[in-house]
Amino acid sequence: MGVARTVVFPALRLVVWALIAVALLYIAFGRSATADADPAAGPHAVVEPPAAAVTRGDVTNTVTLQGTIEADAATTVKATANGEVGRLRAEVGQVVDEGTPLFSVLVTVEPPAPTDPLAPPAAPTTKTVTVTATVPGTLMTLDVLAGQSVTIGQEVARISPGTLTATASMTQAQQFRLLEPPTTAQITVPGGPGTFECTGLRTGTPAAGQETPSGPDQGYADPYADPYADPSAALTGAQVSCAVPQGVQVFAGLSATMEVTAGSATGVLLVPVTAVQGSVGMGKVWVVADDGTRTETDVTLGLTDGQNVEITQGLTEGQQVLQFVPNTDTPVDAYGTYGMGY
Repeated sequence: MGVARTVVFPALRLVVWALIAVALLYIAFGRSATADADPAAGPHAVVEPPAAAVTRGDVTNTVTLQGTIEADAATTVKATANGEVGRLRAEVGQVVDEGTPLFSVLVTVEPPAPTDPLAPPAAPTTKTVTVTATVPGTLMTLDVLAGQSVTIGQEVARISPGTLTATASMTQAQQFRLLEPPTTAQITVPGGPGTFECTGLRTGTPAAGQETPSGPDQGYADPYADPYADPSAALTGAQVSCAVPQGVQVFAGLSATMEVTAGSATGVLLVPVTAVQGSVGMGKVWVVADDGTRTETDVTLGLTDGQNVEITQGLTEGQQVLQFVPNTDTPVDAYGTYGMGY
């Protein structure tokens, strides 16, 4: 018993520890080498990129934008003569038409120089010039007083048109989808009167000095915005806007959702947008043959709904194409990604 305790048991413990060490070494190095030699054997196996079939279906190019209801800018009225303000003929808050008199200006007219040097100089005369409203609306300000001196070009009043506009910012991708925008859009204001149609749809950039809405709060620049973010997801300053019809009960400052539908097509060839390199006019896809070979193919693009894109030339129904453009980031599976350069 003493020999077993002093010799046999320690030897068995050494053997057990040696087996454990060998097993750990195999796990650490042997399995890794096996996975390197046979990629299909490891948990991080390279997965064959998926293919998508060219199908036939319908597509509607509807762009949904988040924006605000804004009051249309007031028009500034300027003095049209040098002189002294006479009688005020309008007051703040008054509804005016184009041409409505606002106030008069007494202008001093110097007489012409006399032809006879001995004749006494003629006294100056005065004439009255009336400053009028240049647009219809509500007189917001009238910044003159009777007896005050004014000069030509001096800002003397502001007139609000009393109209509202729905305005939303667009990303680069949304701009390309609205290259040929319609003339109307559907507007929904949370808690408001329900969806209504606004007219006179137009695109462009805000006027100089006007704040460009940025980020989800629309109207406040994001100081933490990533300067290296994907430009297709970053606001570019381009806007789309349309006039709110008279009689629709909404107010300036309310948030709004704008849906702009710029075309639809039925029974056309479609592929996922992720399968196409390019988004406007021309693009490339990778056709997958029955033997697995891939062929880069030029295609002509039509409408897109953001998920699928219409193919007008270059493919036929039933062909298989890579679902994701090679050498781009693609959705992950349980073990990693399909590519990052597959």
